[in-house]
Amino acid sequence: MPTPHYGQPRYRAIAEELKQRVESGAIPPGALLPTESALTAEFRAARGTVRQAIAALREAGLVATEHGRGTYATPRQHERRLDEDPETETKQRQIVADEELAALFAVEVGVAMVEQQSLIRTNGAVRAVVRTYRLLPTEG
Repeated sequence: MPTPHYGQPRYRAIAEELKQRVESGAIPPGALLPTESALTAEFRAARGTVRQAIAALREAGLVATEHGRGTYATPRQHERRLDEDPETETKQRQIVADEELAALFAVEVGVAMVEQQSLIRTNGAVRAVVRTYRLLPTEG
């Protein structure tokens, strides 16, 4: 379906059409957007133009893109209820670098590190576990 320009860049017209679909629920939160190929065919636009449109939607917080999964509509913030505010619990502990961590940090196996684990809960249910690692500060 071609989109009228009305003096605005083509990617903005495509972004506006996709925005309307997301906000109206035609593309519900969590649902994948059509592929770039499908959008280029539907809007008769170049792939770069479609990518610009998706980038504009990403900047507006309406969609997110995950490598290997695609682009999907994000949940609208105003729909979140007050009882859904996430709680975060964080713990830290000292560990020693295993082979994988040593390779990532370019240090020797066995070097002391700090592991920080954050549990993110919504209404008591764990929604995410985030682990971060860092080297201990060196003295001197």
